[in-house]
Amino acid sequence: MKVDVGPDPSLVYRPDVDLELAKDKDSFRNYTAGPLLDRVFTTYKLMHTHQTVDFVSRKHIQFGSFSHKKMTVMEVVNLLDDLVDESDPDVDFPNSFHAFQTAEGIRKAHPDKDWFHLVGLLHDLGKILALWGEPQWAVVGDTFPVGCRPQASVVFRESTFQDNPDLRDPRYSTELGMYQPHCGLENVLMSWGHDEYLYRMMKFNKFSLPPEAFYMIRFHSFYPWHTGGDYLQLCSQQDLDMLPWVQEFNKFDLYTKSPELPDVDSLRPYYQGLIDKYCPGILSW
Repeated sequence: MKVDVGPDPSLVYRPDVDLELAKDKDSFRNYTAGPLLDRVFTTYKLMHTHQTVDFVSRKHIQFGSFSHKKMTVMEVVNLLDDLVDESDPDVDFPNSFHAFQTAEGIRKAHPDKDWFHLVGLLHDLGKILALWGEPQWAVVGDTFPVGCRPQASVVFRESTFQDNPDLRDPRYSTELGMYQPHCGLENVLMSWGHDEYLYRMMKFNKFSLPPEAFYMIRFHSFYPWHTGGDYLQLCSQQDLDMLPWVQEFNKFDLYTKSPELPDVDSLRPYYQGLIDKYCPGILSW
């Protein structure tokens, strides 16, 4: 398949990062070539067709009671051994390894912020949705606000939204759509996926993490905002104040991806200690 999409706009921005954490930065998030491109494009085409205001609202109702299952954090980490993210052009190995890679990258750079280390481990646990029968286009990939026109830096924007009914609805097809200027991202309906699910799950279970952690979880896949510089018309001052934290997290989420997999068994005791501190016990998922 030949896909005429141009370069990923997020490549314009890359935070400085310890070279020991990274391979060649321009080889990440390559949406124009590579062995996984067809799989990635198909996932985004489905996402950009079906993620609508109505769909997202229904998912909030379906999963908002967190009555699906009772599990500990580490049980969910283990379950991600069975998941490979079909939207990711960088990796083709189980997601649990990426969780520990991200956490260890953060731990090395920020040894004094143990809550930040835990965010690295937690950030993709919402992908458990894919193991409960949800299609990957409703679980993984870059997120974006529904209820307004997608902006320029949304991946594959020009080639994947043609069949989205919201873009033919005058309530949702303008730059602001159904929102007021600078209403704040807490009042924005984000496309449904692992970020939004886990953010809400953490709130429901009363994780004792700082506000920065909740922003990182909810918006780490919102590349059009934290990397593309779009959707600022929706942002409050609080959002702008939190943006550097999301960007700081992102460089570890992105640049620690490596086929050199960590020795997970040796790391588990440390991270279990953080789980016991900030989100202990059997949780509602």
